Amino acid sequence: MAKRSSYNSNGKLDKEPEKVKISKESLKETLLLFTYLKPYKTKFFLSLIFIALSAFSTMIFPLLLGKMIDAAAPGVKVNLPQSQMSGGFGGFDLKTVQWSLNTIILLLFLQLTVQMVFSFMRIYLLTEVGERSLADMRKDLYGKLISQPMSFFSEQRVGELSSRISNDLSQIQDAISFTLAEFLRGIFTLVIGLSFIFWISTELALVMLSVVPMVAIVAVVFGMRIRKMARKAQDQLADSGNIVQETFSGISVVKAFTAESNEMKRYTKSIFSVVDTAIGNARYRGAFVSFMIFSVFGAISFVMWYGAKMIQTSELSTGELTMFVIFSAFVGGTFAGFADMFSNLQKTLGATQRVRELLRTEGEPVILDDRIIKPAHIIKGEVEFKDVKFSYPSRKDIQVLKGINLKVKEGEQIALVGPSGAGKSTIASLLLKFYDQESGSILFDGIPSHDFQLTELRSQMAFVPQDVILFGGSIKENIAYGNQEASDEQIEEAARKANAQEFISKFPEGFETIVGERGVKLSGGQRQRIAIARAILKNPAILILDEATSSLDSESEQLVQEALERLMKGRTSFVIAHRLSTVRNANQIVVIDKGIVQETGTHEALIQSESGLYKRLVEMQFDWK
Repeated sequence: MAKRSSYNSNGKLDKEPEKVKISKESLKETLLLFTYLKPYKTKFFLSLIFIALSAFSTMIFPLLLGKMIDAAAPGVKVNLPQSQMSGGFGGFDLKTVQWSLNTIILLLFLQLTVQMVFSFMRIYLLTEVGERSLADMRKDLYGKLISQPMSFFSEQRVGELSSRISNDLSQIQDAISFTLAEFLRGIFTLVIGLSFIFWISTELALVMLSVVPMVAIVAVVFGMRIRKMARKAQDQLADSGNIVQETFSGISVVKAFTAESNEMKRYTKSIFSVVDTAIGNARYRGAFVSFMIFSVFGAISFVMWYGAKMIQTSELSTGELTMFVIFSAFVGGTFAGFADMFSNLQKTLGATQRVRELLRTEGEPVILDDRIIKPAHIIKGEVEFKDVKFSYPSRKDIQVLKGINLKVKEGEQIALVGPSGAGKSTIASLLLKFYDQESGSILFDGIPSHDFQLTELRSQMAFVPQDVILFGGSIKENIAYGNQEASDEQIEEAARKANAQEFISKFPEGFETIVGERGVKLSGGQRQRIAIARAILKNPAILILDEATSSLDSESEQLVQEALERLMKGRTSFVIAHRLSTVRNANQIVVIDKGIVQETGTHEALIQSESGLYKRLVEMQFDWK
């Protein structure tokens, strides 16, 4: 079934939870999620008891109203068969008992008070159970997502994953906190209401039930058709929204190609298709509403007419007819509510299925709690690649690395250079174990990488990417990301070494300055220096720099380069660079092309090779300048 789309208040595309067919397998999936209710099972079962009590106390209200009407007309008697009059418990028969008006009003307020308590308890308990169990589920799902390997995120859209945590879990939460309660309350109301209806008058109950099902069936058929057309209209509206979004996102292209009239045609065609669908839907809705008005009021009139005739023959009292009509309204309303509950159940099953799929996926063996990591192997910095071959999981047919052999001594600065797509960033990803090599081995201090616990290995590395990602907190929090246990003095010292102290001190809030989403309130050079401070604070054995200065202006590049030189001093560093002028002083320059190591040496040695790739790359950059 297609997903319904719409735009929220922020202009972002929302998707209605997808419905799935109700089957044994889908129900089994849902029941497995109820394991999250186990820690709160006492309160959950108490809430179910209060739901039943609330439904029962609600159904007492029509009974007392009927008794009040009969009390107001004491001269009206009902001729009942002897067998009915002798019923009851201990000589007490609820059907024939008569109370004064004062007694009934006291009983009504007692009933309302009790109902108020029961309603409060069912809502409070079920909401608490729902919120706590969903918090546990959100925690597990987030932990499962955050521990997934990089290959998982390369194949998934961030919006879809966010939707799993927000929309899908919210749908499940509504099912536990609201839909479940309403469904159980509806069942209790239905059973109690039908029991009272048949208790009041079996004959009238059969008359009522002969009319209501026909009305309900027609209502369901009409309702399905109307919902289908409403979904179609909403999908068409979403398509028109997509046109608007595409046009405004590419407005420069639209104007450059003078395509305004074409976009107008596209949008006009889209919105008028919405109009046609909406008008067609209006015909169905109009017919449906007209039919329901006629049918509902006609059914009520017919039941009232039949009941009035029973009053004339003294088979029924006025109060009992009042009770009957109110109980019938409760039963009819409950029947009507089941259609929405069924729709919500389908959505919940769909949400549950997707959440369960994620919870079943295998993640990386990373540490998710906040305990301090004490590495079993302290890395000094020696790294060796032995015939490493690799292809990305999403492109198995393309081998990116075709047998990389590389040995790096402790404390050396290694520059990885070569054309785009040669495999430089892939080497960095393998160092960080974002992916596992297909064959060959990577050794740290002579120990194979798979002998290290993943968190232990990454905790001794630092990564400074080209496009720095900062989190939406303060400058202090972003620097402390490298070491959550660092003191304020250590954070300030790291900022000073990263040439960040000067610009931070100019902000009124200093280190407490909020950087904004992804660091948008800072310039590119400032973000790079925050990232370098973060790496300095981590004090890694191995440092990986991926094009750390390629997108900066000359002044920012100089400040960042100075900070990088301080950071690289005394530790093994892998520098991926397109600006070859930044790697002249590297201990070893590794030239990679088409997934293999083409050349290795210092800048002075490689520049002497007349036919070498490195010399050609240097000359191309020199000529371009």
